[in-house]
Amino acid sequence: MKNRLFLLAITLAFGAAGCSPEDTTEAPAGAVPPPPAAEAPAAPTTPRAEVATPATAQAGQGAAGGLLWSVPDHWQTEGQRPMRVATYRTPAAEDDPDPGEVAVFYFGPTEGGTVDANVDRWFGQFDQADGRPTREVAERESTEIAGMSVTLVRAAGTYNAAAGPMAPRADLRPGYRLIGAIVEGPEGAVFFKFTGPEQTVADEEAHFLAMIESIDQP
Repeated sequence: MKNRLFLLAITLAFGAAGCSPEDTTEAPAGAVPPPPAAEAPAAPTTPRAEVATPATAQAGQGAAGGLLWSVPDHWQTEGQRPMRVATYRTPAAEDDPDPGEVAVFYFGPTEGGTVDANVDRWFGQFDQADGRPTREVAERESTEIAGMSVTLVRAAGTYNAAAGPMAPRADLRPGYRLIGAIVEGPEGAVFFKFTGPEQTVADEEAHFLAMIESIDQP
């Protein structure tokens, strides 16, 4: 009887040792781990450029990258588009085939590329009748608004509206014009790109520049 009790005590002791919470035994090398537990799919993220404008923006205003600006009353605000924080439609001049379009882009504090790279890309979207690079006939100037550096550019020629990385030159629009502004704000650059038929852009240039001059920090 004593021998049986002794054997039972040894068996229980070894059994308890095998269940110790400090057991750190690892699977042998090459062993296939059990499949992970199923996870709920991640919620889709919204690109930075499509994030809703801050609550500080009011009717007749735009906002992005820590900036606020006033939108001309007669411009039409378009719906949200990929990679843009705002799109405005301007009236077409008499006999012009299209209205003007003002696109506003913001990609984040360290995104979107350098000012020079974006200016070169905008100029590269225009062809000249004599074959010269647009940068040779385009205009560029630097100024300051509300303590922030602003680069203003102007170009004209045949506009490739579909221009982009690897995009075919398939949507060519002769007689177009560009006025662009890149504002180096406190949270990164904000890009304002106004394109349209030459007369339409000329008619609305003063309103575009007034919008740029209205830019401030809230």
